[in-house]
Amino acid sequence: MLYTELLRLWDESVQAVDVKDWKSALATLEQINEPTSRTFFNTASAHLALGQLDLAMRVSLLIKHSCICLYCFLFRLEEALSDCIWAQKHMRGNVVIDYKQLGLRFKLYSWQVSYNAAAVYCRMGQWEQATDVLLLASQGGRGTNIDAALDSIAKKEVLAPLLVPEGVVFRPRKQDVEQLQQRDFLGKPKVDIFKYVLFNSCLSVYF
Repeated sequence: MLYTELLRLWDESVQAVDVKDWKSALATLEQINEPTSRTFFNTASAHLALGQLDLAMRVSLLIKHSCICLYCFLFRLEEALSDCIWAQKHMRGNVVIDYKQLGLRFKLYSWQVSYNAAAVYCRMGQWEQATDVLLLASQGGRGTNIDAALDSIAKKEVLAPLLVPEGVVFRPRKQDVEQLQQRDFLGKPKVDIFKYVLFNSCLSVYF
């Protein structure tokens, strides 16, 4: 699939997301015959917004990414816990990961991953493990959030897990979208494929 066509469909789907037209966004994303991990993420988000949990789960299984753990617990607890552990490991000791450079307006904090792991443990009835995870996370800050969660666990109250906000999806680079509007004398889009390949090769280290 030509990158220009992928970019066009990706951008159109994001525009649909911005007006909360999730069905149109999903229909557009499904036209991408060579989806990327980022468009897969957007597809899972669209299914989730439409309440199609099973379909969202199927798509999420095709990708492996740390922010997936912020909603994967909606499906199966053991897999959710595994993803939280995986996410924490791949944060490599970072307190926060900013996904802006990848096109996602979202910051993932390590305490959020721990919080959701604790939320999973609560649903499993493993209250001690939930407490231990949060006590460890409290050493990195966010005392108010963690303290409130610990109080809830002490009362055997199941934690409400944290979610990636609805509408937060991966977006194509603005420069690339603008280049789609530029036409050469043959009417073909001017897109510097070399720069695109180089850019994505660098990002693949993180995603």
